[in-house]
Amino acid sequence: MRVGVLTGGGDCPGLNAVIRAIVRKGVKEYGYDFVGFRDGWKGPLEGLTIDLDIKATRGILPRGGTILGSSRTNPFKVEDGVERIKENLAKMKIDALIVIGGEDTLGVATKLDQLGVKVVGVPKTIDNDLNNTDYTFGFDTAVNIAMEAIDRLHTTAESHHRALIVEVMGRHAGWIALHSGLAGGAACILIPEIPFDLEKVCSYVESRFESSYAPIIVVAEGALPKDGDLITKDGSKDAFGHVKLSGIGEWLAEQIEKKTGKEARTSVLGHIQRGGTPTAFDRVLATRFGLHAITAAHEGDWGIMVALSGTDITRVPLASATAQLKVVDPALYSEAEIFFG
Repeated sequence: MRVGVLTGGGDCPGLNAVIRAIVRKGVKEYGYDFVGFRDGWKGPLEGLTIDLDIKATRGILPRGGTILGSSRTNPFKVEDGVERIKENLAKMKIDALIVIGGEDTLGVATKLDQLGVKVVGVPKTIDNDLNNTDYTFGFDTAVNIAMEAIDRLHTTAESHHRALIVEVMGRHAGWIALHSGLAGGAACILIPEIPFDLEKVCSYVESRFESSYAPIIVVAEGALPKDGDLITKDGSKDAFGHVKLSGIGEWLAEQIEKKTGKEARTSVLGHIQRGGTPTAFDRVLATRFGLHAITAAHEGDWGIMVALSGTDITRVPLASATAQLKVVDPALYSEAEIFFG
């Protein structure tokens, strides 16, 4: 069998570990050939490939990013996009695709599966918001990076008697904010799932100063105030219709200064969260996902996504994995609220 592999959407620590596991097991146990498609769905759309064998995947386990490259290309937004992909797969004699990506990338894979393309999905997103899997690789790395930043910001906040706002990724789900904020001892955590009360946030800030500590507030980029609007960069959208988020941290700092009289500054972690080497947890999880993905392909179990359930790697329908996002349960958020203020 000849298998195509691609990575789509935002880059993520652990992608290379998945690629390595797929190729290593696929070659050694099944004798398969592999083709790496470059730059997400742009690869099969335009016939952009790289050689993918055991030699090409040596030494990539600890590397962040993806050796295949990535993009946010949406073939369903390109004229004759699906037909071009099918033609290129046939021309290259590709029997099946293993697609590593998040909601948008796997959403395309789901549609292609329904149109007859043999597909196996691997969940990837630092946001940890894909349905039907307990964790996605990249999330643990992102949380640890954010936590380390919060730890460092505590000392400078206290030295200058400032409130510091840390803006982290999380468009629709606040998993990174919740976990990093709880681990970093934040005075307040704001997530997209629960619109926040600005007056209450300001009371947390004042309470922390009264106890002789400088407050750190962790806010997900998609958080919004009650009766307020989502803060966006310029209104432009990507190929999947997502507006570019930016500015909630700066807006919050301005409001806190205005209402409390305390100096406030913002640190936007941005792409730092998904760069660099993956943690041990993410390397192991990504490797296991890769091993199970190529096994599913070998068994002809198409239209599935490998997933983590407890400590087991399972298979779930690809369509159900992308049908809805996995968001933070209010009960989990209420646990963190004990430490606010």
